[in-house]
Amino acid sequence: MEKKTAIVTGASRGIGYAVAKRLGLDGYQVAMLATGPQEKYEAALNELSEQNIIWHYVQGSIASAQDRSRLLEETLERFGRVDALVNNAGVAPLERKDILEMSEESFDRVTGINTKGTLFLTQLVARQMLKQEWTGKKRGTIVNVGSCSAEVSSTSRGEYCISKAGIAMLTKLFADRLAPEGILVHEVRPGVIATDMTSAVKEKYDAMLEQGVFPIRRWGTPEDVAEAVSMFCSDQLLYTTGDYLDVDGGFHIRRL
Repeated sequence: MEKKTAIVTGASRGIGYAVAKRLGLDGYQVAMLATGPQEKYEAALNELSEQNIIWHYVQGSIASAQDRSRLLEETLERFGRVDALVNNAGVAPLERKDILEMSEESFDRVTGINTKGTLFLTQLVARQMLKQEWTGKKRGTIVNVGSCSAEVSSTSRGEYCISKAGIAMLTKLFADRLAPEGILVHEVRPGVIATDMTSAVKEKYDAMLEQGVFPIRRWGTPEDVAEAVSMFCSDQLLYTTGDYLDVDGGFHIRRL
């Protein structure tokens, strides 16, 4: 059987890189999108090659319609088809501000990348998947990397919470539309994961861990998230779509 192909956005580091690596080890060929130049990540990319993972790197942003189209074009030129899309790329506000002080510019930037970019890349890739023949038990898989912030209020970064709540609805909408076509859509909601995005507030989350706010008392890792994505991209959940999986150390549990 031909190798399947996955597109992973925000794949140069952190969660995206861990996902690309995990899917590569699962047997996928991986098209990786990130905003930085390929040369900046040569060590990480060489690690993939050393593990016999077939990859193709595309520099670009999901916020750009041109870059989204080029990502799909290069993926098809290199691999011929798309079997999985992992929407991981996202940004936090450049500066945390109270919801009463949040600027329109910050809102537009965060939602433009996190929500709008994800929406229209998914639309583009889903149309491609619909053109392809089935190669197994399903036609395709789409996994959105959301956040516990879709449900948890952070008044100092409201634009991020809103953008991730949008991802939750995108998951439901595309799952509803694409299920009859054999394309399953899922969401993974990370909690506190050790990445560049959370490094700026490490002391805050360290204190919360010590206080027992998280039932599993450790930082989550990008690999924890990647394992969940791997499961969704496999054939283990063929009667499930439009749902989400919390990867948050049990943070979502309401306790008295």
